[in-house]
Amino acid sequence: MSLSDIELERYARHIVLPEVGGAGQARLKAAAVAMVGAGGLGSAALPWLAAAGVGRLTLIDDDTVSLSNLQRQTLYATADVGRAKVEVAAARLAALNPHVALHPRAVRLTAATARELLAGHDLVLDGSDSFATRAQVNRAAVALGTPLVAAAMGPFDGQLGLFAGHLPDAPCWACFAGAAEDRPGETCADHGIIGALAGVMGGLQALEALRVLTGYAPRPFGSLLLFDGRAFVTRTVRVPKDPACPVCAPASS
Repeated sequence: MSLSDIELERYARHIVLPEVGGAGQARLKAAAVAMVGAGGLGSAALPWLAAAGVGRLTLIDDDTVSLSNLQRQTLYATADVGRAKVEVAAARLAALNPHVALHPRAVRLTAATARELLAGHDLVLDGSDSFATRAQVNRAAVALGTPLVAAAMGPFDGQLGLFAGHLPDAPCWACFAGAAEDRPGETCADHGIIGALAGVMGGLQALEALRVLTGYAPRPFGSLLLFDGRAFVTRTVRVPKDPACPVCAPASS
């Protein structure tokens, strides 16, 4: 996929990198990425993906902007309270980079809608805030054969996983999380969250996406990065494929 003179100038700092170059930038332009959740993680990841020149971005979230979001969801402003997040986000991203095709979907991802919403993408990013949604994103990603970059946050900590359960030797998100369930009183509204953590983890999620799409420094599927925002340390562990996983084990397909 060719780049115009304007795009060559816009992405010059990518193109000069030997690990990315014109070929890597062309891969970004040709890529389609779905972002599930336009909250704290999506608010941070999406501008970096748009700025990087990912050719098509689908934004999936049925929520509206609330005043309590603004402490960590910096894609939005006070005047946006009450508006659909994906519509506001699409307008902001279009202003940032008019070369990106944006597809806002103000709908909830469910078992009935997941495959239709995620089909046709090269990569799925999960920044949703419930285990139920994450489980459906993972099932659809495995069924569609699409890699998944899943990020999550606690009050002061975060995690970032790279999954590809459709591959015979790679785990899916369920291999890591099992049958995790949402519990009353376990949201950030109940326990709080340090706002800048969303920027850290969303930025890392975008960086992981760029690594996958360009191939400049690939990590093995099943890599899980853990970030401790109190001690300011990270560590990386490997998640093995669960041979009894009900989502990606051979017997389940």
